[in-house]
Amino acid sequence: MPRIGKLEVSRQGFGGMGLSSVYGRADDAESITTLHRAIDLGITFFDTATGYGAGHNEELLGRAVRDNRDKLVIASKFTHRQNGGDTVTARDAVEASLKRLGVDHIDLYYLHRIDPDVAVEESIGQLGELADEGKIGAVGISEASADELRRAHATHPIAALQSEYSLWTREVEDAILPTARELGIGFVAYSPLGRGFLAGISTPEEGDRRSIHPRFRAEAVEANARRRQVIESVAARLGVTPAQVSLAWVIAKGAVPIPGTRRIAHLESNWAANDIVLDAPTIAALENAFPRGTTVGDRYPAEQMKLIPEAKAYA
Repeated sequence: MPRIGKLEVSRQGFGGMGLSSVYGRADDAESITTLHRAIDLGITFFDTATGYGAGHNEELLGRAVRDNRDKLVIASKFTHRQNGGDTVTARDAVEASLKRLGVDHIDLYYLHRIDPDVAVEESIGQLGELADEGKIGAVGISEASADELRRAHATHPIAALQSEYSLWTREVEDAILPTARELGIGFVAYSPLGRGFLAGISTPEEGDRRSIHPRFRAEAVEANARRRQVIESVAARLGVTPAQVSLAWVIAKGAVPIPGTRRIAHLESNWAANDIVLDAPTIAALENAFPRGTTVGDRYPAEQMKLIPEAKAYA
């Protein structure tokens, strides 16, 4: 079983963001049923955030895991800037998360995005105080550059770095992932299926946030789909799905992926990727199809890209 700091977690976690209508309409009853099935399968690592559905996601996850709380690792995240532009301290955010989740401590709590107006040392220092008090078990950070990661870790030990990582988002391999490994920081990969693109989704449904992402514009989809054919070819040869190949690649790279879904069939299929072992030639073929930094289209709209490491011009 992988470890994140002192936390032992399942080989895959469950990313909760999509349960709060980010990727089209969601149904709470369906979501809770899927979360219960995730626990039955052996998933012990569940990820949410204050910003997913303005607190709805934490409340939903809290309801779903209540009867199994002691067996699970619960992670949440906060930003200093909340919906509507209000600013909060880490302490205020953690207290609110504890209440929404219905727990007395949160196993892992991340700084979701580094605020350009708040030094990373200040943010992590606040979280460190909360860890010392036992309100959170470990401190994490999301979408940090190598330099920011070092500064954060020097302020308080960082257990986990969470960043986007998949075959079509490999920029962390240049400096960020090596830095995390050097410092002994666990790596959690969000959007390991490229927000569904690597699993075959090209046209998001109405109301789906992906429709505003540059990588889901028609010209980008057309260009990137040519690369996806390599994943599909590997999947056909192995008798598995493209999603399973994509997840198996992330696991082979030593990361803990946290795919999310509202559907039990997709959940079970994702989990089965744990049993797929990719040989070195297959891994090389997949990576040759998706060289670092060559995916067409930014991974976020312009305003959100400002908070992403590769847009901050760090070496």
